[in-house]
Amino acid sequence: MSHSSTQLIHHPYKPPAGFESVSPPVHKASTIIFPSVAALRSRDWKHKTGYTYGLHGTPTTFTLEERIASLEGGKFCTLAPSGLAAVTLVDMALLKAGDEVLIPDNAYGPNKAFAQAELAAWGISHQLYDAMNPADLAAKLNIKTRLVWLEAPGSITLEFPDLPALVDIVKAHNQSASQSHAQGAVTAIDNTWGAGLAFNAFALGIDISMQALTKYPSGGADVLMGSVVTHSEALHQLLHFCHMRVGFGVSGNDAEGVLRGLNSIGLRYAAQDATTRQLAAWLQGQPQIEAVLHPALPDSPGHAQWKRDCSGAACLFSAVFKPDISSQQIDQFCDSLKLFRLGYSWAGPVSLCVPYDMPALRVARPWPHKGGLVRFAVGLESVADLQADLAQGLARL
Repeated sequence: MSHSSTQLIHHPYKPPAGFESVSPPVHKASTIIFPSVAALRSRDWKHKTGYTYGLHGTPTTFTLEERIASLEGGKFCTLAPSGLAAVTLVDMALLKAGDEVLIPDNAYGPNKAFAQAELAAWGISHQLYDAMNPADLAAKLNIKTRLVWLEAPGSITLEFPDLPALVDIVKAHNQSASQSHAQGAVTAIDNTWGAGLAFNAFALGIDISMQALTKYPSGGADVLMGSVVTHSEALHQLLHFCHMRVGFGVSGNDAEGVLRGLNSIGLRYAAQDATTRQLAAWLQGQPQIEAVLHPALPDSPGHAQWKRDCSGAACLFSAVFKPDISSQQIDQFCDSLKLFRLGYSWAGPVSLCVPYDMPALRVARPWPHKGGLVRFAVGLESVADLQADLAQGLARL
């Protein structure tokens, strides 16, 4: 090797082993080098016993997957480029033409949109069910049902369903299907709100738990990532192979960001929970507000189920304004806030708010309120400062 460029590319130096730090090292690669042709041909990426290509995992992503699996109380984890990618991975891995998926009417909107567009184009049907009425799920389960999505609490409106009742209904359906030699349905929950901390999805009998690591595991509002966790190796292999075929991957730097955020997830979840409950309770007493939706509030739909099944709550609450306050006034209220910034997502350090047109977002259960709704995501600011910000905004109405 006489040329300097070749010498630099093939330099023989290897740093000494034994370096151990608090933060896991960041490994970034597309190409993985094999020591021999035999190793190239025999190395197994399917069970994470070796490395074959950057898309199939690095020490950094394997470490994150193991920690997320532990957080959720599962055994196997697959990472996806976003929370929505994790949702679509579950759909693509488990559904084929002729199948049907059942989705809560109050689920994350893009989950429903994917079913309405892509899944429908692929010959996969869907129905929306009322998650607060287990009988509605029971009535809609049928021989085509292969996947039942759950979400706790509901997106934006934060109703907390009776998860054990919904799971039992699916299990009874599956038992009946097996007796007639038919295929049953898998249950999957969007556990982003619970984050593996508020409740254990697998202890409730759910098959798959996905979450947007964008939210609580990251915590910095600067990473997009999702995860899918299961106890079942058979389900994991279905997800794992689909993940490989569609080419989903996450960067080493993004994995590093989530690994760093995991160190403080418990502290942040508890702090934002406490602030959110205080603000939600205060807002209940304001004359412009008709209702405040937060699972820990006794008047919020599903409070009894939340109290039975959860040990905490997240950073979200929604406020329904009285009908005499117009949508234009609500928009002006949001614009007037100084600390609550206008933006999607949640669980980051900055508090957020977004107004929603709820009647247009509900089908299975009519929206019961006449006034407009604003969803708030509480950050890490002082509760006194956030309350003062809401107060000055309300005073402008």
